[in-house]
Amino acid sequence: MSHTLDLSRAAPSAEKPPVNLSGLTRAGLREALIAAEICPPEKAKMRASQVWRWIHHYGVTDFGLMSDIGKDVRAKLAETFTLARPEIVERQISKDGTRKYLIRTAPGIEVEAVYIPDVGRAGALCVSSQVGCTLNCTFCHTGTQKLVRNLTAAEIVAQVQVARDDLEEWPSPKEDRRLSNIVFMGMGEPLYNLDNVADAIDIISDNEGIALSRRRITVSTSGVVPQLQALGERTAAMLAISLHATNDPLRDVLVPLNKKYDLEALMAGIRAYPGLSNARRVTFEYVMLKGVNDSPAEARALLKLIEGIPAKVNLIPFNPWPGTDYQCSDWKTIEVFAAILNKAGYASPIRTPRGRDILAACGQLKSESEKVRASAVRKAEQAVEAA
Repeated sequence: MSHTLDLSRAAPSAEKPPVNLSGLTRAGLREALIAAEICPPEKAKMRASQVWRWIHHYGVTDFGLMSDIGKDVRAKLAETFTLARPEIVERQISKDGTRKYLIRTAPGIEVEAVYIPDVGRAGALCVSSQVGCTLNCTFCHTGTQKLVRNLTAAEIVAQVQVARDDLEEWPSPKEDRRLSNIVFMGMGEPLYNLDNVADAIDIISDNEGIALSRRRITVSTSGVVPQLQALGERTAAMLAISLHATNDPLRDVLVPLNKKYDLEALMAGIRAYPGLSNARRVTFEYVMLKGVNDSPAEARALLKLIEGIPAKVNLIPFNPWPGTDYQCSDWKTIEVFAAILNKAGYASPIRTPRGRDILAACGQLKSESEKVRASAVRKAEQAVEAA
């Protein structure tokens, strides 16, 4: 049985906001319609399918546009529920086409999503699963931000909806998608929020909605080993491992979660991942840190570590952020590292640095937003004192 880290905070108001139907699974949507007396139980499946298609295939945010549903039912839906999108606090477009969104889903709750063109079949959206993070990986900017809470399924799905609004990709296209892949590689550790992540994947992959294949949805974890089996069984998503080191002493520093689940335990969990095969390879993510983990000896150690696992290795040039002690490996060093892996038969693409002109390192845009808000608060306090 899986467990979700419950770090939600109660809303400051006693009055609960209306439920956003965008974040409900099919079963949850049917139950909500019955509970709200929108329809009797015997008609709930049909009514839920109608509403579902309008939300997730056509992308509507107005119940009034659901033309195959009676006006009185639409009115009751609007009185009871919401389809509102969250606020886009900031939207940036890089010269390379990368789009980054800072999204406010509730007061004080801001998350980032990044659309990267020419990744996967057409383009990938990197989504967040938590506000902040508990893992404190030393090379990761999000690791400098305290964990606020888990995102709900609605808040995860909303990131996809915002990107598709921006890309003008409604109704859901069957071909020529611009957004073809989803990667849970944004803020937070997805396996500490597995219930909501699994529900979001169910919604995103439904064939009558956004309809992205589970083979095109990848969940990246730093190595929450006890949850790997549940992730595979519940989502059938592709697995990515945020590895970054080939020995425990170094990984204890770079990825402190390793102190709890060491490399031996992690590799055993990966080998047992449901559906792992040459057709469903695990992706090892390996950030290239100058003088830290980028030597030919480390490349050979990596080969030994992953021997026999159907896998590819994504080599990620480090994207510097203000205050970091790390530097990106030299390009020649990265190429030598990749050549060693390639010669051994492992695909090892070097990820092209994207969006460096728009604070693309995960968590940077949120930090800048918080600095701006803090500055505004200080100025307001100073004005009051001067009055």
